[in-house]
Amino acid sequence: MNRLAQEKSPYLLQHRENPVDWYPWGEEAFAAARATHKPIFLSIGYSTCYWCHVMEKDSFEKEDVAAVLNESFICVKVDREERPDVDQIYMEAVVALTGHGGWPMSVFLTPELQPFFCGTFFPHDQFIEVAAKVHQFWQNQGEDLKRSAERITNYLSSQVAPSAPEDFSAENFHLAYAEFARSFDEAHGGFGGAPKFPPSMSARFLLRHARQSKSNQPQEMVVKTLKKMAEGGIYDQLGGGFHRYATDANWLVPHFEKMLYDNALLVVTYLEAYQASQDPLFKTVAIETLDYLRREMLLPTGGLASAQDAGEVGREGEYYVWQKSDLQKLLTPEEQSLFFVVYGITDRGNFEHQTNILSLQSPYEWSVKSKPLLRSAMAKVFKFRTDRVAPYRDDKVLTAWNGLGISAFAHGARIIGDQSYAEVGEELAVFIRSTLWRDGELLRRYRDGEAKFAGYLEDYAYLIQGLLDLYQCNGQEEWYSWAVELQTRQDELFWNSEGSAYFFAKKDLALLHRRADFTDSAAPSPNGISALNCLKFFHYSGDSKYKSRAEAILRAGQSHVRRYGPAFSTMLLAQEFLTGDPADVVLSANNGKPELLSPLWQTFTPNTIFGYATGPSSLIPLTRDKKVSEGEPLFYLCRSQACQTPTSDLKRIIAELQA
Repeated sequence: MNRLAQEKSPYLLQHRENPVDWYPWGEEAFAAARATHKPIFLSIGYSTCYWCHVMEKDSFEKEDVAAVLNESFICVKVDREERPDVDQIYMEAVVALTGHGGWPMSVFLTPELQPFFCGTFFPHDQFIEVAAKVHQFWQNQGEDLKRSAERITNYLSSQVAPSAPEDFSAENFHLAYAEFARSFDEAHGGFGGAPKFPPSMSARFLLRHARQSKSNQPQEMVVKTLKKMAEGGIYDQLGGGFHRYATDANWLVPHFEKMLYDNALLVVTYLEAYQASQDPLFKTVAIETLDYLRREMLLPTGGLASAQDAGEVGREGEYYVWQKSDLQKLLTPEEQSLFFVVYGITDRGNFEHQTNILSLQSPYEWSVKSKPLLRSAMAKVFKFRTDRVAPYRDDKVLTAWNGLGISAFAHGARIIGDQSYAEVGEELAVFIRSTLWRDGELLRRYRDGEAKFAGYLEDYAYLIQGLLDLYQCNGQEEWYSWAVELQTRQDELFWNSEGSAYFFAKKDLALLHRRADFTDSAAPSPNGISALNCLKFFHYSGDSKYKSRAEAILRAGQSHVRRYGPAFSTMLLAQEFLTGDPADVVLSANNGKPELLSPLWQTFTPNTIFGYATGPSSLIPLTRDKKVSEGEPLFYLCRSQACQTPTSDLKRIIAELQA
């Protein structure tokens, strides 16, 4: 009996009519395995995973595959986005045993949940052969497999043991930069060869390292990378927003799914690049990406959806690509003459089936998009595209990814100066508080009226970051207050006093071990973000416990960062904030409008936090003792818990921060 029909996960629901007798992850499945002495076949994926769809059609929808699985295994489906703790543990096993990872993930477990055989995507015939051989070994050499599984489990547990804490070293910045410089693609930007993923956290570190080291080279690497990405097919030239990654070295052919976390992170990265370089291209990309999120990912019931699909099996990217003949029917000859050369449209195409992926052609600059004739052509093509069948949207709301979305909209409000973005950020925060904050604890996922799964470290850390960013852009102390409450709960649930860092998940007897990791994945390290959050709380509150906690996290991660800095860019951001002469700027004005800080927000001062004087009733110690100015606005510049005499000359403060 397939048990997935009652689930809310779009990924699990996609498999509810498979002939495979799927269980969701949980005690019912584990008890069945123990009672029948059958191994567990664990399949992990997510709803917008293209190869997950392929394996479903190729294997899980087939009766012959189902017959083998149902006879010999207890079959369990997991949505990695709902249960990242389960995904992390078994991905470690897959990588350890095969040397690579990916989704769909296919893992065979003992009834005690210990892995003994792992893989990713298997074609139909190979999968039947693998499943049959695993069953045969289990029948004939089951005890040997159990011993092997125990050894694998012990090895995996040893890999997450905490490292000895080390003192901070400025050498980490230089070692990381040397690795980035070694792998930098001078021709196309980015780091390493194909496939290429958006380097959001790495770019933000390099912008800070350029400022810290007084060298232009790190920033030039970022500028080239972000320009090439914005010009390439990885960027949706018509609708804004970025696809998941490029399959080639020059950012032309993407894997066409769009993820909320990628786009939220890239908004912040492009806005910081705009501040640092003053190149309007970066600001425009951020605006178009925010508008894409607001237009296509904001759900009518509240919250941001998780992702958009790459397309149906066999038709990946179909929504985004164009036959030249189709465009000829849409555009006037004059529009064609410009549109075709600017975006490289040819009869032969640059993708499958003689289709064209739009990408900005050399020598055209981004400013060509402002030409009225090109704008007219793009509007027609975009309108035509909206009548196509849109890619499937995974409409579950994930707390962590919405926290990143709040940060993106808050940065947009500050740096772009559009307060409607702040309103979106506030709506997201209100939605999460009303649906996913229950009895003093965060939940992970909301969909179709159901909030479920205890929140993970990233849910707390990313949401706290978003709320602090929201306070900085609109001055509403309720967001700071909730962030403090969340931080207190995070400390209670996840802090590992032995390892001086945060575990990723609450204690769960069904998990083989608890991880306390520092590595950036496609999203930033939750421990790195937590260190940054704690440093900001220290500046706002003056409470040294926050600074001590941030320092403990950074010391615990030093040995990892030293070995290969590029994988730990968020930890480097936190270390740079701690050691880079951070500053606080407090606005005192009777109207209290945050926009008065706009000239400062146009500059790149990454280690600066912002506050607003509201008088002695303020919840924030940094601002509580600042008298509200009844005359012209006053600005306080504070460093090391000491504030200069307030001034009405914001230009002077900007000059000091940029010195």
